[in-house]
Amino acid sequence: MHSLISLMFRLWFSYIFLKNVMLMSQWATSNYAQKLLRSFSTRTCKAAVKFRALQKQVHLVLLNNSQAGPATFIACCICIMPLVDSYPDGFSHLVLSALRHFLKSGYCGEDVQKAKVYVAKMFVGFAGGSILIDEGILIKVVQTFFVNLVDIEIAMLNIHMEGNNKMETGKEVVEKYVFRLIEFQSYLTAVDLLIQFAIREPGDSLLLKMMKGQQFKAAEKWAAFLGKPTLCLLVHEYNHQKLMQPAYAVIKKYNLRNEFPELYLQGKESSLKKLAEKGVWEIAEARAKGDGHLLKYLVYLAMEAGYFEKVEELCVRYSLEGFSRFKELVVDAFPSRHLQLHELFIKEVILVDEVHGLRNASCYFEECKVVGVDCEWKPNYEKGSSPNKVSIMQIASDKKVYIFDLIKLHEDVPTVLDECLSRVLQSPSILKLGYNFQCDIKQLAHSYGELTCFKHYDMLLDIQNVFKEPRGGLSGLAEKILGISLNKTRRNSNWEQRPLSQYQLEYAALDAAVLIHIFQHVGSHTSPEGAPDGHAKIEWKSYIISHVDSSRAPRKNIGFREDRSFG
Repeated sequence: MHSLISLMFRLWFSYIFLKNVMLMSQWATSNYAQKLLRSFSTRTCKAAVKFRALQKQVHLVLLNNSQAGPATFIACCICIMPLVDSYPDGFSHLVLSALRHFLKSGYCGEDVQKAKVYVAKMFVGFAGGSILIDEGILIKVVQTFFVNLVDIEIAMLNIHMEGNNKMETGKEVVEKYVFRLIEFQSYLTAVDLLIQFAIREPGDSLLLKMMKGQQFKAAEKWAAFLGKPTLCLLVHEYNHQKLMQPAYAVIKKYNLRNEFPELYLQGKESSLKKLAEKGVWEIAEARAKGDGHLLKYLVYLAMEAGYFEKVEELCVRYSLEGFSRFKELVVDAFPSRHLQLHELFIKEVILVDEVHGLRNASCYFEECKVVGVDCEWKPNYEKGSSPNKVSIMQIASDKKVYIFDLIKLHEDVPTVLDECLSRVLQSPSILKLGYNFQCDIKQLAHSYGELTCFKHYDMLLDIQNVFKEPRGGLSGLAEKILGISLNKTRRNSNWEQRPLSQYQLEYAALDAAVLIHIFQHVGSHTSPEGAPDGHAKIEWKSYIISHVDSSRAPRKNIGFREDRSFG
């Protein structure tokens, strides 16, 4: 007992030295460190930045004082910290992280071995109940110093020589403690220790126990340690519990495709279906990796979605047979359940890609009181890369839709494009309807920042703000107001390809035209959600924004006359 108290006092003074001398006098002497100290009180620095800076300073201290035995010193301080500090976890993590970097730098010698034996003695004492230490911190220290069964045996021999006559093997000590953890269902900690000490018992029985208790993270970690047979058992258990997604994840991660061909195929099909539902067909095609079965399944998904040009494209590219009569099959098997352009009584869809059509379109819209506006651009799937330029802008009245090829017009006649679109977008007498207008405005400014037509807008009504639909977007709103949804399959198609397909043109036209019909339907039949009866038009007016600068916040209802009528 006397030796334990003496040890605790020595460790306490070591801890005080580390925390107050090493961190305060050495770390705080640099100008950069003083700035960081001030940032702690003012909270001007992110937590991750603070942590890395502190970690670096502790690492430097360890390097500069290596002759003093830093490994043993750190081990002593970390282990005693929970006894003398209310909040040891963060500081322990900091110092251990710095120590890992220190040990990776090639430092080795008697100090490391002494530290390992010391940590091993602490673990034996903790497992036997004679020493109180935070379990999580102790296990982190054991892992940091790569303590193994040989170190445990050496520690136990030292304890035996100090007067403890009860002698067990190191493996017995570890297993006894691990079985206690398993009994209390602390499975992840138990698995960490079994892996740390390379103990393979109790094998598959532990896996089954963890799967029964739905401790999937610990079960996968244990199975990966035991090898392929246990990983296969893990997949079987997932399948038995009808957990197909994690089963597929394990098959894919550990290359078990040959062992579970059917489950792998089901997982791939499920993955492709999710991608198709999101409309990211290019990624889905890449994930199929030329597999004939998966490509045919992708064609089936495209048929089901009514994405006919994607069906044609896939069949031609991969020489897929049996789909020559796909349109007839689709009509029979998948009857249309989405809004069609002809149902909105649109008489014309006109592609504008030259100056004459551009002038005609602007003249036409100057006679309109209300127009629907939308944009499309090619999606970019590379993480961190800049978005692509807006490819087309579609503007609709209740009878016509003009689709402006912005890429071509900007290249050929930028001045005329700027002039014509300014007459529409900046007119205070034309109400522009949109859905999630803010996104389009930002994207247009990013794509064509030098054009004044995209620098500010007058008289906007973002229908999303009126209804605040939590799900389904414009398609969900159309279903709620008009009773039928939009087919958003082509949303992520290649909008930079020329010529645009007929399907793409119809999709683009529909997105703009449906805004007019939602506006007219609500204005003449019902009030928006939450509006009092008889106040539908006033509700619309309260959401109209009179002026927007693309680089500034919008101003509501400035200069707006309440008697203005938008029929």
